[in-house]
Amino acid sequence: MNADIVIVGGAVMGSATAYHLARIDPSLRVVVIEKDPSYRYSSTLLSDGNVRIQFNLEENIRISQYGFEVMETFAEDMAVGEFHPDPAPRHQGNLFLAAAEHEAEARLGMERQIALGCEVEWIDADEVARRHPPYSGTGYVGGTFSQVDGSVDPNAVLHGYRRKAASMGIQYVEAEVSRLLAEDGEITGVELTDGTRVDAPIVMNAAGAWGTALAATVGVELPVLPVMRTVYVVETPLKEKLPSVFLPNGIYLIPEHEGSFAVGWSLPDDPVGFDFSFSRERFEEVIWPALVETMPPFETLRVTGGWSGLYAVNTLDGNAILGEWPELSGLYLANGFSGHGFQQGHAVGRYIAELMTGQSPFLDLSRFGPERIIRGEPYPEHAGRII
Repeated sequence: MNADIVIVGGAVMGSATAYHLARIDPSLRVVVIEKDPSYRYSSTLLSDGNVRIQFNLEENIRISQYGFEVMETFAEDMAVGEFHPDPAPRHQGNLFLAAAEHEAEARLGMERQIALGCEVEWIDADEVARRHPPYSGTGYVGGTFSQVDGSVDPNAVLHGYRRKAASMGIQYVEAEVSRLLAEDGEITGVELTDGTRVDAPIVMNAAGAWGTALAATVGVELPVLPVMRTVYVVETPLKEKLPSVFLPNGIYLIPEHEGSFAVGWSLPDDPVGFDFSFSRERFEEVIWPALVETMPPFETLRVTGGWSGLYAVNTLDGNAILGEWPELSGLYLANGFSGHGFQQGHAVGRYIAELMTGQSPFLDLSRFGPERIIRGEPYPEHAGRII
């Protein structure tokens, strides 16, 4: 099989890129290889769907702005026949609480967001308690709030891009890539587990948590680890309409419906590897006590469900690795999103497609290029920001 471009991984990152390639140049032969079309273990579908404007780096802010813009007409733009993928956006708002030692950094991030046209405000601790009594507590001096932030449906976004791309001539293949192929410093294609070879001068690594192992087959070392993250669904007696809240220690709560929240906490000792097991013990023994210590109103709750998925954690700086690997022509990376890849798929898909086709990128995301990985030069969000 021959192609102009092969994309390994057909979740939101790969499918958004495929869509934009078809939009830019319908004559391209693009093959998307996805090993599991059910996306059972895909980080896209296992995402909690939170989207936000509240980042600190200009690139991340502009990526989010573009994503919100895309969502406004997504159902119409991705319609195929009677299929209209509704991302069901909910603008419940995100409240990022800051401890005293990170207040200056949080305010600096807010100022940058406002300068770029974002709707964000600072709310001190007393005002947080007045507006949202269940969020009254200790350990924070206030926080940044944006009503624009919220949640969307990952399933609708993924299948919106996938169906639209397929309708535009993108070929999806159910198979697993065993290795990348390269010769004389240039990518030449991929080999599947059944031995089939797909020849192509351009290959995109959009394999998510599996991307590090894939890159290693051609000697490319990425500082990206597959880390298990667990989301717990809890029921509380709370009746108030609340925004999503992110505590200074890293615990977050996303309201789902009356009294129900999705709760998570990323910790340094989270398991590394392809583990999707779910256990309530960690919540009951670790997360719940820390939550109640900060916010006593959450002392009464019960776990009703949850799930585990994978973050592809960039251990260098927690941000995406985007673009062509300098030492291997034709290998394009979209890896290491560290938990915010789903919401960045819109902009990244377009950006990578423009790079592949020689277009002038609509956003300058060159600071996220893989050169910084080779040089070992991190480009992080600030230490107080939860990403």
